[in-house]
Amino acid sequence: MFSIFLSLPRIYKRTISVLVDLLLLTLSFWGGYWVRLDAKTPLQSLMHWQMLALLLPITIIIFMRLGLYRAVLRYVGFKVLWTVSLGVFISTMSLVILAFFMEVTLPRTVSLIYFSFALLLVGGIRLFFRALIHHGQSKKIAVLIYGAGASGRQLQLALNQGKEFFPVAFIDDEPTLRKTVIQGISVYSPDWVGELIQRFEIKKILLAMPSASRAVRQDVLRRLEHFPCEVLSIPGMADLVAGKAHIDELKEVSIEDLLGRDPVDPIPELLNANITGKRVMVTGAGGSIGSELCRQIIRCQPAKLVLFELSEYGLYAIDKELNELCRAEGLLVEIVPLLGSVQRQHRLQAVMNSFQIQTVYHAAAYKHVPLVEYNVVEGVRNNVFGTLYCAQAAIRAQVETFVLISTDKAVRPTNTMGTTKRLAELVLQALSLAQSKTRFCMVRFGNVLGSSGSVVPLFRKQIHNGGPLTVTHPDIIRYFMTIPEASQLVIQAGAMGHGGDVFVLDMGEPVKIIDLAHRMIRLSGLTLKNEQKPHGDIEVKITGLRPGEKLYEELLIGEQVEGTAHTRIMRASEQMVPWSELRLFLIELDGACHRFDHEGIRSLLLQIPAGFNPSDGICDLVWKERECVQSEPSQGVIDDLGFLNSGANLSVH
Repeated sequence: MFSIFLSLPRIYKRTISVLVDLLLLTLSFWGGYWVRLDAKTPLQSLMHWQMLALLLPITIIIFMRLGLYRAVLRYVGFKVLWTVSLGVFISTMSLVILAFFMEVTLPRTVSLIYFSFALLLVGGIRLFFRALIHHGQSKKIAVLIYGAGASGRQLQLALNQGKEFFPVAFIDDEPTLRKTVIQGISVYSPDWVGELIQRFEIKKILLAMPSASRAVRQDVLRRLEHFPCEVLSIPGMADLVAGKAHIDELKEVSIEDLLGRDPVDPIPELLNANITGKRVMVTGAGGSIGSELCRQIIRCQPAKLVLFELSEYGLYAIDKELNELCRAEGLLVEIVPLLGSVQRQHRLQAVMNSFQIQTVYHAAAYKHVPLVEYNVVEGVRNNVFGTLYCAQAAIRAQVETFVLISTDKAVRPTNTMGTTKRLAELVLQALSLAQSKTRFCMVRFGNVLGSSGSVVPLFRKQIHNGGPLTVTHPDIIRYFMTIPEASQLVIQAGAMGHGGDVFVLDMGEPVKIIDLAHRMIRLSGLTLKNEQKPHGDIEVKITGLRPGEKLYEELLIGEQVEGTAHTRIMRASEQMVPWSELRLFLIELDGACHRFDHEGIRSLLLQIPAGFNPSDGICDLVWKERECVQSEPSQGVIDDLGFLNSGANLSVH
């Protein structure tokens, strides 16, 4: 019964409040006479009833003017007694005046008793209901809802039915909504957030803005992150409409809302040029970039999509997801899941020939800087020769377009990973000039949010574990882009290439990693622990730069850059090495890898014009261990089987 009352529309609740007050004021009026005159209460006096009939509407109007019926019962405090006292006092004065002009008998003590009874009954009933409501919600967590639109109202109704949260107020930027009451809850300006947090001891703020642009959400988060509250959000509108999520499924604030930008609408011609109706292959299809490329590609409806992946589970996961996506959206695309390594040239050749591949997106690579420093030979073989073997197989299979996913770490690299990616770019640039069957291009961009090895999921895990958050250097900065935006731009850039093009994506503003750590701590409702705040929740620990790590990344080697048909894609002019010269270098590098000659590999990487300027010595773990035990592995068999020494596999055709 009580819950039914709480769920009633606000107008019904106000009507009930007025009727209850009329009853209580009537009891106070006759109670005053009964206490003063005992059995001589003038109940049968018509003049007394007429005076009461005038007094009641006057008092209700007074209460309305004082805002007594705008207050929400569940949130009234003892301050309401002041409002009730003022209203009852004016009502008592009105009673005295009415009695004087109507010449009705009114003993002086009756007015005092009436004042006391009315104050106790009208004020007491409100405090009683407040206590009753709070008793039923004592185990719920008080929250603020940011956004008083349709989603905010639906969220409030859903939370009222639950057992975990109860909303105490709406916050909204819309001036016309302020000081209004929606479903029994007042709407406040964002300027009131601090006071509301203190008044209701708020620990969580819920963002109900699924349709707002990313720029708007970022602005809201910047205003909220300084308050000692955890900020949660409801799912996006697309998931809500599709039925994939419910309005009350709260989640941590998406880091895309902190760092991402609103994506620019794609150019359909560029998006579909190399995909629609064609046979497409994605290497590294199970990785963070590769899997998102597959999701974007599948919606462009290729004739066939070949998933090429080394990880069995990664291939299983993306194959299952894409097939479910096709069924859900009615897409008729043949998906071919293939296990394989880009270091196996014959496997690549067989796949591209058998499925008559027309477009290749080469995302397979080792990208974690310290791990490649610890495993130099594998990093070189996978990133350099894996790209070479893919490119050669594409030429022989007469693939039309080959797009390499590159990285900002290829620019003036201080680590092996960046150098191998720059070398992979040089390989494709050289092959592009040496033949005309396949159009090669490269797309270079920075960090993507949520990818494997990204700092964002690491910080989330560290926050959940109670810290500390580890940052390698207080001044380190990085560029960030969301995976969907990066993948969409990669596809469009690939359609603009003429051969040997190096495309650079506009990454927006760089982000200081330590500032990102501080923001994530605050938005989790926690406080930073440092020398100034020794009793904070989580500290940020500086661990020192890792092997090969730079303080900042760049996207361009030179200054020569020109715009393209897309506002966030630029074309860079970079130094190239002729294939005849590069081929001889690759033969030497391959031999050094076969011999596990780490000094030789380092020397060769320094010779090639990739701009390699190492910040550390050789960090390969096998080399270090070998140096410790002072023993060398046998190399005779490897030298005899070095098939690249003949140069057979380094031919263009």
